[in-house]
Amino acid sequence: MPEDLIEKKSNFDLTSRSAFSRHDEVFTSRSYAALLAKNIIPYSHRKLADNYIIIKKIFKFQAVMPRITNLEKKLLAKYDFNTLEYTTVKQMYEELALLQKWSMSADENLKNDSDMILEIRTKELKFIVANSYANISNEIYKGYAALENYFLEISKYND
Repeated sequence: MPEDLIEKKSNFDLTSRSAFSRHDEVFTSRSYAALLAKNIIPYSHRKLADNYIIIKKIFKFQAVMPRITNLEKKLLAKYDFNTLEYTTVKQMYEELALLQKWSMSADENLKNDSDMILEIRTKELKFIVANSYANISNEIYKGYAALENYFLEISKYND
């Protein structure tokens, strides 16, 4: 038994996995570990994550949440972002890294847009979770799962 544990530890490749990686996720520049290690998590991200986790624990999204408006879609399109249901995990990692960077920007417009985009993403995520499915039921478009896991990682209310 102890030999199995030692063997597992010795075969563990630190360059390909991290403590924040999911069982099927390799360590890349777009993994959770990279998102959390390279950048300081902005307060606005933590606030939205905490809000999301609290609401999910208390209400469990029993009421259907509204879809995003055309004005919100226009803001996403301004930065060439797809709606959440058409976003891959890789795209979500890249987007979250950009939003972290922009949220710390000296440019107030970029900072405000960044925070608004994450609020839109949260609204989209609530809609998807409330409906218990993504409109695109393709394994490729799992950006919503990456966003939810990001919120779980950064929230102080996640047990």
